[in-house]
Amino acid sequence: MRIGVLGAGQLGRMLALAGYPLAKTFVFYDMSGSPSAGLGEVMIDRDGQYLDDFISRVDRVTYEFEHLPLDIAEKIAASKPVHPSPRALQICQNREAEKSLFGELGIPTPEWKIADSAESLQAAAEALGCPVVAKTNTEGYDGKGQAVLQSPEEAAEAWNSINHPRLIVEKFVEFRREISIIAVRSESGELAFYPMAENIHHQGILRYSVAPAPGLERHVEDDARRYIKALMNELDYIGVLTLELFETADGLVANEMAPRVHNSGHWTIEGAMTSQFENHIRAVSGHPLGSVEPREVSCMVNIIGEHGDIRRILELPYARLHLYNKGERPGRKLGHVNILADSYKELVWRVRNCTQFLPGSPEFTASLTSKG
Repeated sequence: MRIGVLGAGQLGRMLALAGYPLAKTFVFYDMSGSPSAGLGEVMIDRDGQYLDDFISRVDRVTYEFEHLPLDIAEKIAASKPVHPSPRALQICQNREAEKSLFGELGIPTPEWKIADSAESLQAAAEALGCPVVAKTNTEGYDGKGQAVLQSPEEAAEAWNSINHPRLIVEKFVEFRREISIIAVRSESGELAFYPMAENIHHQGILRYSVAPAPGLERHVEDDARRYIKALMNELDYIGVLTLELFETADGLVANEMAPRVHNSGHWTIEGAMTSQFENHIRAVSGHPLGSVEPREVSCMVNIIGEHGDIRRILELPYARLHLYNKGERPGRKLGHVNILADSYKELVWRVRNCTQFLPGSPEFTASLTSKG
């Protein structure tokens, strides 16, 4: 089976690496002009001249990121299966549509309003009560395109700094921690839920994901599974879906969803019986899903900006290194390290021992640091 992937970055690279043992071949369709997948067949087409050629070369199509032209996905779907569906893409590209769908499905969200001017941003901040977070209604990722307002008087400055015609304004959530749930749904409707991960961000970028999330109460995980199941059924979803959540004193609050394999699921490559990447390929290919059971407790450490001392990391017997074949640049995701252990206490020691070789890594602090 020939699988087409819209996008040619590290997520597409890892999808292909998971698909090759299943005898899949891959064609990447890159619209950025700077692909980094480094394998498979890559078609660079910044102007859309070769889309028909791409369609003719593949049997099924998926995508590795959601910030791509919706009309491209819809045109492909007219002649070839596209998983997840273009509707999932449409919802995820518009935060207002996403939050509205969450509300319709009974998924809790922060209180929110829409602003289309500095004046309406100030009014929204006053109505919601500061602090609030203002985000671009479309586009934006890894903390880009957003600002925190501590008072309504900061609206004009925030509006100018974000520089986007339409913003979603959310009341700031007092949360204990950030967690995510990753689920996969097959063509037959079979569902599988990976253990939830605890995520630690620094300057808007994910730095650590720990799975299974330590100290997670069963009813919290049940709620998360119910929410993501409702989304997948509503969207007739096929493939991997990620739901980012805040854990608060009153329960879960949804942040956003991602219709693809996700950074907070990279731990699954070594940490689960079947990785998120393989299960995504299985789902979009029409195959049965693989087991999502964890092997041990895991932590994924993102490598950001600088590669660090790769040689020393490779010497660590408990670390598994994944590099994306990308050049160094501040804030750029260059790779990740997966670390496994048989206890949270041992995991904390191993992660801290590894991160001493990664310049700029923030201190590893999470709820698990008090676990044994």
